[in-house]
Amino acid sequence: MTRLFRAGWSLRRTLLAVLLALTISVWGFSAMVVYIEADQESHELFDQSLAETAQLLLALADHEIEERMAMGAAHMSAPIKNAHGEYLLFQMWDNTGRLLYKNQGAPDQSFVGNRASGFGESVIAGRSWRTYAAWNADGRLQIQIGEPDSHRNQISARFAWKLLLFVLVVIPLMALAIWWIINRAFRTLQVSTDEVSRHTPTDLYEVSLAGVPSEVQPLLQAINRLIGRMRSTLEHEQRFTADAAHELRTPLAAIKTNLQVIERARNDAERNEFIGALGISVDRASRLVGQLMALSRLDPQYDNQHVPVRLDLADLLATQLPDWVAQAERLQLHLTAQLQPALCRIHQDSFLILLRNLLDNALRYTPAGGAIRLACRVVDGAVCLSVADSGPGIPVDMRERVFDRFVRLAAAGMPGSGLGLSIVKRIAEAHSARLVLTEGLHGAGLTVKVWFPISGEDNAFA
Repeated sequence: MTRLFRAGWSLRRTLLAVLLALTISVWGFSAMVVYIEADQESHELFDQSLAETAQLLLALADHEIEERMAMGAAHMSAPIKNAHGEYLLFQMWDNTGRLLYKNQGAPDQSFVGNRASGFGESVIAGRSWRTYAAWNADGRLQIQIGEPDSHRNQISARFAWKLLLFVLVVIPLMALAIWWIINRAFRTLQVSTDEVSRHTPTDLYEVSLAGVPSEVQPLLQAINRLIGRMRSTLEHEQRFTADAAHELRTPLAAIKTNLQVIERARNDAERNEFIGALGISVDRASRLVGQLMALSRLDPQYDNQHVPVRLDLADLLATQLPDWVAQAERLQLHLTAQLQPALCRIHQDSFLILLRNLLDNALRYTPAGGAIRLACRVVDGAVCLSVADSGPGIPVDMRERVFDRFVRLAAAGMPGSGLGLSIVKRIAEAHSARLVLTEGLHGAGLTVKVWFPISGEDNAFA
């Protein structure tokens, strides 16, 4: 089996070989069974004919015995000549062992013995004969009749040759029909193969399923899904490259401008001022590159090579909270946490990226003196992670668009890449989670809620 399905094996040739082998085997076996059954039936018919002939001759001779017994004749006055003499011999014996009659060619010796009865086998003149012996009703007269086996064998041989000729004619026709059917079936596969081979990296259209066998449709549907993902990937990559080039142009231009100004600075104070501006531009470029790298790892779909683990979000957030509280205090913000046990399956590394983007946005856009609240809890069979702030918030008509790449609010007033919420959305989708944007703290700001299904199950989110 391993040799049959080795690398590069042909399904067409394999099917053709297997079907031809099965056809020849079945026809050969059937022909052999038919021949054996026919040969057996013919022997039974020959035996029946032999017995009926013997009984007929015995009945005809019975009424003549009384007339000839007185004469003591051992032979007929003239030997019987008939068309069957070549393959049918008979002898007529009385109960004393005297040979009364025989046809031409029959020997003087008994075929099977004077006391025999029924069918038997004898050798006469070096030939094998099928014999039959029977007595009349009063047991005074016995007939022995013989038929050469060669006669039966000739008839069986003629039947065998006819059967073989029939098989030799039918099998090529069957082989031709099988070859035509297989080629007909594989023609649609060849059409699909040619269609797939015509695809180019910039021309990713779906393969047609018209006329394709139902057994092959799942494969072509899987290919179409793969083509769709490739097309989506290509579109994402093209858009990502164009957007990244556009967004990187601004910080790089700012860095170049600051360098040129530094070169023309008239004094140290002016030089130090533009060095500070250069540092801000470098930080912005570094942040943008970092965000682009994080997004490229998640786009077009999340990398699921790491197995999700069952974690309590409250415990995980508690380990991260001190660093974020310290950062909030440096920005003169008040960060609080309301953490309740919330078990769910997550990819820890990507979850921390999601958390960092949410808290970083809240810290950057909330004015000094504002408040931020981090919370997690279980509500209606789902785990809810929320980050709320008292910043400027996002208008309702913009809450869907902010998840797109490089989309930033014109009135934000803060430098940024416009990638934070796009990364959050990608990670949420990888966890089968749902994002909801609502009003923030004190009737202002923004609350971002991420609803995670418990144990990876899809639930209705509240």
